[in-house]
Amino acid sequence: MQIAVICASSKQPDWVRAGFGAYAKRFRGGIRLVLTEVALAKRTASAALVRQIAAEGRRMLEAVPAGAHVVALDESGPALTTAELAARLERWIGQGGPVAVLIGGPDGLAPACIERADERWALSPLTLPHGLVRVIVAEALYRALSLLQGHPYHRA
Repeated sequence: MQIAVICASSKQPDWVRAGFGAYAKRFRGGIRLVLTEVALAKRTASAALVRQIAAEGRRMLEAVPAGAHVVALDESGPALTTAELAARLERWIGQGGPVAVLIGGPDGLAPACIERADERWALSPLTLPHGLVRVIVAEALYRALSLLQGHPYHRA
């Protein structure tokens, strides 16, 4: 099974790539965590922000694997404990298809992405740096998987 983390993003610092990669390498048991970055729309004073966000959203939706269960990171979704995320992950694994987690750009996730989502997940009420979000998502998913697999990484 593949979990695709799909981000609208510009170039991220090395520590972001290293952090995401460190967690992605830990996934076992036939589950892979992969990152797909789609280009941010060019921000200009003359272009409407709503159109830029929509363009990013179209590219993100094009990157969603066929048949994927789509999870939108959105502040209107529920905040999940690790145990709750593990229960969702277990359900996603049971469905047998890929999962796509959508992370919007600096101006948010396109409405089309939220509409396409099968569910939403609020990571935090805080405003977090875009690159850090993908690292936190990778860690949270790894911790949830470790809980399901009885691995000692999870100690809550």
